[in-house]
Amino acid sequence: MRRRAFVGCATLAQPWLRSGSVRAQAAWPSRPLRIVVPFGAGGASDVAVRYLTEPLSAALGVPVVVENRTGAGGSIGTAEAIRAAPDGHTLVSLGNTTAANEHLQPGRGFVLMRDLTAVAPVNVANNVLAVHPSVPAQDLPELLAVLKREPGRWNYAHSGIGTPYHLAAEMLKAMGGVDAVAISFRGSNEARVAVISGQVPIMFDSVPTMAPQIASGQVRGLATTGAERDPMLPDLPTVAETLPGFSYPIWIGLMAPAATPRPVVERLHAEITAIMSAPAAREAMRRMGAASLVMTLPEYDAFLRREVTSMGELIRRAGVRPE
Repeated sequence: MRRRAFVGCATLAQPWLRSGSVRAQAAWPSRPLRIVVPFGAGGASDVAVRYLTEPLSAALGVPVVVENRTGAGGSIGTAEAIRAAPDGHTLVSLGNTTAANEHLQPGRGFVLMRDLTAVAPVNVANNVLAVHPSVPAQDLPELLAVLKREPGRWNYAHSGIGTPYHLAAEMLKAMGGVDAVAISFRGSNEARVAVISGQVPIMFDSVPTMAPQIASGQVRGLATTGAERDPMLPDLPTVAETLPGFSYPIWIGLMAPAATPRPVVERLHAEITAIMSAPAAREAMRRMGAASLVMTLPEYDAFLRREVTSMGELIRRAGVRPE
């Protein structure tokens, strides 16, 4: 899945208060907007969404606040947003994990593409495969050879079932024909500390978070998960250079309760698209180790539906069982 496949032509919506709009919506927004982030503060989703708050507040003329509602792999915060009034004052961030949970949490009580509506994508980034220096592998082919020689001996850390850190490793196992034992932590920070300390020797982690650890020699970077080499770690090969077809980008986007009025959704999409298309946002995303993700509303809706399907295929292929 090449990065350019994510990037559509930015098409700003027409002014949302056109003829035929419901007159009652003319007062929108009438109070602060809330963006529910169903993951912890400081994570990739939280940082990207918080970048949006200031320019979006300036564009809409009301405060935009972030609320972290963690738990159940993001499903608690997502469910809270679904229950909110569909009046355009509540959004929720989502990503790969949310799409994966459609298949891993069948009893969670909601259906993503039925109970929420697409608003706008935000960014896309890569993970990096990192190992503790004690691992006897200098590159990915050597790591795969070690895992094949000693199946079940080696562990990898992740931040929860269905997270990109978990499913990227399961994808590697499936495509590489190797075995490693998954060790789940309560968050990516705990998993990362376990790898740096040598408690668990292997982990997929976000590029900007792990890059300083690689530079300092605390961990050894082996490969990144994009279709092309990552600008922050240009000396590292991609996993696909060893396992053709491997690609696991991390994306972040926004949705709203399904009954949110279409003119409001279009206005939000237009404002967020304009923000993320600006040079300032592209530079900010670059510093985060990501790239702005820009699509039309129909493109984004189709993208979300494809992601739900592809996550299901990966989960079945890797043999990951629903919770």
